[in-house]
Amino acid sequence: MTGPSMTGPSTADPALTGPSMADPALTGPSMADPALTEPGRRAPGPVEQALRQRRASGGKSLVPFVTAGITADWTSYVRACAEHGADAIEIGLPFSDPMLDGPVIQAASGQALARGARTAGLLDELAALDAGVPLIVMTYSNIVRRSGDEAFCQRLAAAGVRGLIVPDTPVDEVEPLLVASRAAGLELILLVAPSTRPHRVSRIAELSSGFVYAVSNMGVTGLRDEVSATVQRTVAGIRNHTSLPVLVGFGISSPAQAVETSHQADGVVVASALMRDVLAGASAAELGATVASFRSALDAVDWAAAVTPG
Repeated sequence: MTGPSMTGPSTADPALTGPSMADPALTGPSMADPALTEPGRRAPGPVEQALRQRRASGGKSLVPFVTAGITADWTSYVRACAEHGADAIEIGLPFSDPMLDGPVIQAASGQALARGARTAGLLDELAALDAGVPLIVMTYSNIVRRSGDEAFCQRLAAAGVRGLIVPDTPVDEVEPLLVASRAAGLELILLVAPSTRPHRVSRIAELSSGFVYAVSNMGVTGLRDEVSATVQRTVAGIRNHTSLPVLVGFGISSPAQAVETSHQADGVVVASALMRDVLAGASAAELGATVASFRSALDAVDWAAAVTPG
């Protein structure tokens, strides 16, 4: 996934600048079935359903990331992730100027582009893939705008994609994309950074679908030695405004870090740790084993009895 630096009105806070726009009001976490009782909340789509199901069963969600086109057989990595415990899978469309990504994802994107990977062809490959779990595309606003919001979202839906993340689109500019994504049946997932002010968190929580993506630290994506101390505060701030699942990404580098982070959140997104292995030549089976290690670590915890660290 991408980091909280971005272009546009703000350089410190992803998708969180500018005035609010008209949309149904959100009143906060529900006391009953949150998917049904939050005013203004649309019926859950496949991504949200999968994550809520994991949460309802007492578990934590795992969303691995795969750069589309990183190898000729890149869809085999997607299948391996699905077969080894992914609740959903994030597919990164390669882009020539991934300014929000760290060195590993930049290298993965560059390798895909050097192979001749292009958005249209990658979506054709996705359309032929039955992963068995919801697929979420992560891309940049320039790629969306080439086709236009409506055409791009319809193309994703036709390829079987269920969710969309466009982290460099600020919230005051997201309305056309929000309308287009909803019309296409896509869940538009928005990000909250550690620097996000409370009223912005409320707006993001109101507009996001599928889950709210909590950025673990300020900066770009990449491998890190420890989980940021800001995670607990960021996740708690999001939970004040929504009952949507909250997943943490950016720097989740090991199964132990996934467990540590999930004491606060509903699960994790794992990207650089996986693409580093693919860049180093890992096979689909080897990547699947790595995903399985994350799944096993999360499943080994009795979350109902677990005590939150700190």
